[in-house]
Amino acid sequence: MSALAAVAPTPTRKVWASPLAAACYDRRATLSAEERDALELVARCRYRWPKGAAEALERLTGPIDDVLDFVAPRAVWWGRSPTRGELLLAMRAQRQAFWGWDREQWIAVLSETHSNVRQLVAAVAYLLCEQRDLHREFRGFKAGLFARRVFGAGAVEQTVGSVQAHLDRLGPAAQLRRPHLQHALYQLMLRSGSPLLEDLGACGELLAGLRSTERHNGRRHGVEQLARTLVAMGALESSPSGAQPTREEWLARSRAGDHNVAGDWLEWTRRWFSTSTLSHSGRARVYYTLIKAGRWLAREHPDRADPRSWTRELAAAWVAAVDQMAVGDFSRAPNTESFRAQRGGPLGAGTKAQHIGCLATFFCDLQEWEWIERRFDPRRAFSVPRSIRALIGPDPRVIADDVWAKLMWAGLNLRDADLPAVGRADRGFPWYPLELVRAVALLWLFAGLRVDEILRLRLGAIRWQRDDPGADTQPVCLLDVPTNKTSSAYTKPVDGTVGEAIEAWEQVRPPQPAFADRKTGETVAPLFAYRGAPLGAKYINRTLIPLLCRKAGVPRQDARGPITGHRARATIASQLYNAKEPMSLFELQEWLGHRSPHSTQHYARITPTTLAKAYSEAGYFARNLRAIELLLDRDAIRSGAAAGGEPFEFYDLGHGYCSYSFFEQCPHRMACARCDFYLPKQSSRAQLVEAKAGAQRMLVEIPLTDDERAAVEGDHNAVERLIDLLADTPTPAGPTRRELEQTGAQTPTDDDPKSPDQQGPPA
Repeated sequence: MSALAAVAPTPTRKVWASPLAAACYDRRATLSAEERDALELVARCRYRWPKGAAEALERLTGPIDDVLDFVAPRAVWWGRSPTRGELLLAMRAQRQAFWGWDREQWIAVLSETHSNVRQLVAAVAYLLCEQRDLHREFRGFKAGLFARRVFGAGAVEQTVGSVQAHLDRLGPAAQLRRPHLQHALYQLMLRSGSPLLEDLGACGELLAGLRSTERHNGRRHGVEQLARTLVAMGALESSPSGAQPTREEWLARSRAGDHNVAGDWLEWTRRWFSTSTLSHSGRARVYYTLIKAGRWLAREHPDRADPRSWTRELAAAWVAAVDQMAVGDFSRAPNTESFRAQRGGPLGAGTKAQHIGCLATFFCDLQEWEWIERRFDPRRAFSVPRSIRALIGPDPRVIADDVWAKLMWAGLNLRDADLPAVGRADRGFPWYPLELVRAVALLWLFAGLRVDEILRLRLGAIRWQRDDPGADTQPVCLLDVPTNKTSSAYTKPVDGTVGEAIEAWEQVRPPQPAFADRKTGETVAPLFAYRGAPLGAKYINRTLIPLLCRKAGVPRQDARGPITGHRARATIASQLYNAKEPMSLFELQEWLGHRSPHSTQHYARITPTTLAKAYSEAGYFARNLRAIELLLDRDAIRSGAAAGGEPFEFYDLGHGYCSYSFFEQCPHRMACARCDFYLPKQSSRAQLVEAKAGAQRMLVEIPLTDDERAAVEGDHNAVERLIDLLADTPTPAGPTRRELEQTGAQTPTDDDPKSPDQQGPPA
């Protein structure tokens, strides 16, 4: 056997052939004299041609009739005559046969054509003149119907059926019901000129072009899903696009700078966007702020559109304008209900700081890259004013404990009947299986992850670990978290319920194609993918949380705003920080995946209950109050003697009683000077008061000063210092302690002629 015979023949790829051989026709673009005369006659007698006109125009009408016989064989009276008439009138106006029309001429003809026959005229351009993208210029053009006309319904349905069968293996009841995927498939067929799956697999560049030129987000995602499907089916070797659009694609789709922005400013901002090393979301945020600044420049300083003309004075003007800016100023945000509700209100302090900081980033980069001359320091010129910085601080929007408990109950008790149905009311079905929804819900309720981290978890993200294999203890569930915006990939412990829910989903998860991670760009197998597509970025906020709120019977929003995916992270962090055995700030930092404890402070908040307990245990009231025993003479009160001025309140000082009614105001209460209101316990009067049957003892709390508190705490020096300070302070009876010591006044007894009730009013 020869070497040539041993080589297996290479299978040839099946290529779709057009039913019309355009090369067999007379393709001259120039009209003959007879054809021009016949076109003039037809224009005057459109519905009843003069004799000889049909023969003169046979070179032009023959190919048109062949196309109509193929694309619309039954369109005899409503399609054939109007289509020929539109084309003949256009050739008369253009003074050229349709064989020589370029793309712009065909678009002009189709724009003037009646919508009933526009697809038939476009079919002539497609099959005879290879104009394959004219349909993209007309809004509402039915690409599926047009593909079935130019390719034949059988060939199109065969390819659609192959894709449908593959999607059915990725998830039940898929049936190619996503209109954006259908639209992308029809667009690829028309652009490639073939309905065959084998031909579509060789059109990776066309797929990349469709994705880059598609402005509609949903349709762009449909192109991406079609590319993944063709790769999974083996028709396409690799996906022609990455997880994120290129910077040029993003700028081409963005229409933010189309309104009231000077061309010079827009050119600089686009150049900065293409060069900056910030993340995609960070670049987009700065770009939109720069566009807003461009509109402000166009209205207030139209001569300063060039960044090279900016000065410190203009920077100060921007900071002042941001401080007075309201929601909606210099903005063309989508006209949504939430935006209309906020429009006209003041900007938040964080938004103001962001607007100022974006300009600082922009000018710092331009100066560092030496694109412009350094005329001022952007960090100082665009510094956030203190009045704005004072309003910014950690403010975690924690969900109330009772509402959170109900949401946890709802997540743990999800049933098939709770899931929203898709399709007809009588034959609706959940789009995602219960196991997937329950796993996502428990991750949101227990894991404390960002929404992006939940969506980007990978297959096999959990594992179980036992500290002692021989011990009868529950294993620890460890969750591998992918790279996020503040840290690299890390592992954290989570509740075992989360691990069990994820394992239950992995057991029923159908095989899915691999996807490019939108943050790292690497090809991975996402945990939450179904029907050939990853879980939607807005699924948690728009579907899962309303579902849990509805089942739990709690409102969709509270006093702190709507319940969103990120509020669960703050709620879990605060509960761990206030637990009976709380996590420290640094432990919580590791568990949340933060780079610094400062970020953790924005999530963990001490609850009022924990704060009240700590405040009570600190003994602030006990430290500043002294309980003193009060003896009330109830006999004096009942007899009316108290109203006549006889003392009835006796404060127990230990060595005696003070009958001064305003004892809490006496400066000598902690170092009694033993004035006329003092009764020694050895005196007969004090013993008489104690022996009365109507005497009632009770405790009274007296506030203490700093010196008195030190004396109570047993500081001997403080007692001496307190006595010295009160030496010249008058007593309630009048004289000071020094005067009492100099006169050698004796301690009053019951035999003294001057009793407390004989004294005048308190000094």
